[in-house]
Amino acid sequence: MKTQKSNVVALVIALAAPFVVAAIGGIVTGSSVSTWYPTLNKPTWNPPAWVFGPVWTLLYLMMGIASWLVWQKRAQNETQVRRALGWYGLQLGLNLAWSLIFFGLQQVGLALIEIMALWSTLAITIVKFGRIRRDAAGLLLPYLLWTTFAAALNAAIWWLNRK
Repeated sequence: MKTQKSNVVALVIALAAPFVVAAIGGIVTGSSVSTWYPTLNKPTWNPPAWVFGPVWTLLYLMMGIASWLVWQKRAQNETQVRRALGWYGLQLGLNLAWSLIFFGLQQVGLALIEIMALWSTLAITIVKFGRIRRDAAGLLLPYLLWTTFAAALNAAIWWLNRK
């Protein structure tokens, strides 16, 4: 019974962590999304604004589940799980940092450099998760694809708005 309760608590924490990051990012970026971002030149393939919310909601949900799946394997290899979750935490921090830099500071070029660090850290996280649970790594692959797309979009916006 205690194990089942700790699993439920861990799942709640695992799901909450990425959504806390999203909430903080949303607070910091909210005004820029409606004021500054619309003034930027964007490529023709820039998605409509309504796409971002549902995509990120699904990605954050998948991130939380993936981290929980990895956490469940801590008894088999605590050190490996701790390291994998450390990388996961780092990429979550970089995820938040990108929002702060791009929307909060309105530094498109710096955000482009930062998203490359995020992409690399996420790729490492996927490898680390994959060594523990392939399904957890698989849950992060759409996030890697979206981050790749976001990096390309960030680069295009930087290019179209350089002075």
